[in-house]
Amino acid sequence: MKPPVSCLIYTLNEEVNLPRCLDSLGWCDDVVVVDSFSSDATERISCAAGARFVTHAFTGFGDQRNWSLDHVPLKHPWALILDADERTPPELAVELASRLPAAPMDVAAYRLRRRFYLWGRWLRYSSLYPTWVVRLLRVGRVRYVNRGHAETQEVDGRTEALDSDLIDENHKGLHDWWERQNRYSTQEALYELAQPATAWTGLFARDPLRRRAALKGLGRDLPGRPLWYFLYSYLARGGFLDGLDGWRFCRMKAMYQAMIVLKKHELRRKKAS
Repeated sequence: MKPPVSCLIYTLNEEVNLPRCLDSLGWCDDVVVVDSFSSDATERISCAAGARFVTHAFTGFGDQRNWSLDHVPLKHPWALILDADERTPPELAVELASRLPAAPMDVAAYRLRRRFYLWGRWLRYSSLYPTWVVRLLRVGRVRYVNRGHAETQEVDGRTEALDSDLIDENHKGLHDWWERQNRYSTQEALYELAQPATAWTGLFARDPLRRRAALKGLGRDLPGRPLWYFLYSYLARGGFLDGLDGWRFCRMKAMYQAMIVLKKHELRRKKAS
């Protein structure tokens, strides 16, 4: 039985990652690639795989997702939101087919764990697994909101959890990874400077997405933030169990935290001058 799901994939010059994403969607009969005017072979790859291809200028992850949900007719009542470096394992398709036809009407969305791969392996501990993302939604019942370089959601109804994971594996290499962290750190710095203080109570919320947001909020202006992040990810969350790759990745993410701190300092100086 086919899952009653349309898949939306968001792209910008994703000829390296897109084929793997599309190959994992053989179970879906309604795939839409939402592109931000790529200059590589993204459109050709999409059309060759039988996907619909639409373009729209990118102004933020939340904006792009909302635009596609508002303007692209979808075949099914549920939509799975994917980035081009993500793919769906077979067990996820089986779970979608079994659970969605009987989903209560008050359930408007499902959150999934994202399993992060780098250097050909799953970095289970150093990537802080499980990281939850709301990616399966009942069309018309979820709106996305830009949040720094990423997005959050406004859900009209209950959000439940799926048992299966999304696979996240970017094949563009470290040069591309650092370019993205440079962009993301600028967006995070601007976002953090505009936020009010975070309440400790969020750490005890039942929703893992709220707990994660509260933890990130409390760490925004923590002295020695990059070091604390490294200790948290490498020691408290067991990044050392990923071996040498875990050591490397925890250092990389700590350096990303340092980039945010430095850019916030620069923005404050510019505002004061």
